[in-house]
Amino acid sequence: MSAGPRAAIILSAGQGKRMRSDLAKVLHKISGRTLIERSLDTLRNLGLSKIVIIVGHQGQAVIDHLQKNCADLPLEFCWQKELMGTGHATAKAEDVLKDFDGSVLVTFGDVPMLTERTLTRLFEAHENSPAALTCLTANVSKPFGYGRIIRDGNTDRLLRIVEEKDASDEERKIAEINVGPLCADAGGLFRSLNKISDDNTQGEYYLTDIVAIQNSEGKICQICLADNEFEIQGVNSIEQLEAIERELAGGS
Repeated sequence: MSAGPRAAIILSAGQGKRMRSDLAKVLHKISGRTLIERSLDTLRNLGLSKIVIIVGHQGQAVIDHLQKNCADLPLEFCWQKELMGTGHATAKAEDVLKDFDGSVLVTFGDVPMLTERTLTRLFEAHENSPAALTCLTANVSKPFGYGRIIRDGNTDRLLRIVEEKDASDEERKIAEINVGPLCADAGGLFRSLNKISDDNTQGEYYLTDIVAIQNSEGKICQICLADNEFEIQGVNSIEQLEAIERELAGGS
């Protein structure tokens, strides 16, 4: 099946307090290239007609940097002035994509090592199935801090994603985690985002809540399993950034 129209939303509004820096998290560098540029490099050959960057903390610096260094890409920028969660951030792209009819990748500017191969697999898994939503997952040795994947038995059907702070003791034992990126049909994505609430321990609008919403409406949600634990690492601290640098350099 050939791919239909494709677009992407990159969430890049966070402050990244654990980076211990006033610099926007996505402007920190790995091997001389910013996290957000690395994320965009991965998208270059995926046939995207629009790439919407959600900016917030130091947003103008992010915009200036990308307009200078990635001017060849079909970038649009939307502001998340109040940082109220990933669902709230994603919804900011609705006006830009209101007339878009195709598959939308939602990904993150601070997961810089994702490969083109993995995101291609995610798009294709979504486009070649009846699913309304496809989430990238991974089995990891240390799942602490990540949202856990609740499958429908032994199938690839995804029932819900439970955030660490909202998970039961039993759910925290699950080793399959939500990597973050997902692919969804544009119309269904924004309809679901408009139904999420902030009734959780963080008081935020979780992007992952759209899984339960889509399931409640009888839609199919599914997983696409990543096969490389290194590439799914997020950068939330200087220590994590330095660890990726060392691994790329072949160190220990």
